[in-house]
Amino acid sequence: MALPLMPKATAVWLIDNTKLTFDQIARFCGLHVLEVKGIADGEVAVGIVGLDPVANGQLGPGEIERCEKDPSGDLKLLAPTVPLQRQKTKGAKYTPVSKRQDRPDAIAWLLKYHPEVQTAQIQKLLGTTKATIDRVKNHTHPNHANIKPRDPVYLGICSQMELDRVLLLAAKRKQNKEKRDAREARAQVRDKTAEAPAEAAATEAPGNSES
Repeated sequence: MALPLMPKATAVWLIDNTKLTFDQIARFCGLHVLEVKGIADGEVAVGIVGLDPVANGQLGPGEIERCEKDPSGDLKLLAPTVPLQRQKTKGAKYTPVSKRQDRPDAIAWLLKYHPEVQTAQIQKLLGTTKATIDRVKNHTHPNHANIKPRDPVYLGICSQMELDRVLLLAAKRKQNKEKRDAREARAQVRDKTAEAPAEAAATEAPGNSES
């Protein structure tokens, strides 16, 4: 059975925006129903932005409504109009000449929807350079007027597996940073709380009061 090109992102959107059952979403996206429940609970697919399957041409108009009315119905995927995911090869990443003009769009997509992804990760994933990323980020790219954020998987620049791996690592790094920041903030509060009694005691000590 054919599956959407971005199954987890599609599942995220369907969970947030439809009344479809977990079973229906799992069957359409090729996921286990427990994995779909994990996405709904925020335990799976952390950091993945939902993707509207109707807007990107994977589902026809009215298909979701049809299945919402019939819990036993299955969503029918439309014929793909985008390139299939390519297999990852060993060695240095090479982007075909025909795809290089699309890289600024892919960079813009990552910068807009996944700012937690580091520049080095974008370089490796898309086979681009730091200078190109900086130009897109700073709106100084020669083709800036024509750059539109587009998913690198749909552009055929990387596979869904490669993208998911990068997003997962970036999400974990972001969570770890937030935990560190929270610990440091709590430590600062404790230090200030401990300093307050000491300062008060020093102020009230004999010889420090005004006569």
